[in-house]
Amino acid sequence: QVPLVQSGGGLVQAGGSLRLSCAVIGRAFSTYAMAWFRQAPGEEREFVAAITWSGRTTNYADSVEGRFTISKDNAKNTVYLQMNSLKPDDTAVYYCTGSTSTNSPSTNPHDYNYWGQGTQVTVSS
Repeated sequence: QVPLVQSGGGLVQAGGSLRLSCAVIGRAFSTYAMAWFRQAPGEEREFVAAITWSGRTTNYADSVEGRFTISKDNAKNTVYLQMNSLKPDDTAVYYCTGSTSTNSPSTNPHDYNYWGQGTQVTVSS
């Protein structure tokens, strides 16, 4: 297991911004696809954004396209999720995840095999 340590998140008003960070502790992750998923109370975990190991290819859920940006800094072993124009519907626990089996920016949570601890994001109206 490669531990992922998340930071960021919190409470913000609608229209505001937050940035989530996910640091990979231990083995380098430069050859793995990374992604963010989120889960609201009573809902299934849903895909938010993903990025290839090079950082050149990204994939976004329709609901966040144009508002969220996923990026990574291989020198810092960290992946980021910049969230702008936040909406109350974005309220959820956000999870960072990485894959050792695919370099595609997959939307399928089963393609990812290690997960961060989760970070609460709450957007007030």
